[in-house]
Amino acid sequence: MDLVLDTIGGEVQQRSWVVLKSGGILVSTVGPPPGDVALQHKVRVASPFVQPSATQLAEIARLIDAGQLRPIVETVLPLAEARRGHEIIQGGHTRGKLVLSIN
Repeated sequence: MDLVLDTIGGEVQQRSWVVLKSGGILVSTVGPPPGDVALQHKVRVASPFVQPSATQLAEIARLIDAGQLRPIVETVLPLAEARRGHEIIQGGHTRGKLVLSIN
């Protein structure tokens, strides 16, 4: 493979190294992949992270409060039903976000 997009990490990431061809890239959304392992496999790594901005978050909140931005929430589940939420998402037919409530 030229590229592996790792959204799980752990054992899945460990298995991903061997499928990459020399010069390929492993991109992880769950944390920076170890560079020393990448060197061993002659591949590159990347981990795109976004730095939160208080200014941008305040502007998003303002837009929501003003009714100019409306988040689409598919389902709200209690945290205890996180597994069910994951199954819903895997079904691929959600419209909007799935929210886990910790209240």
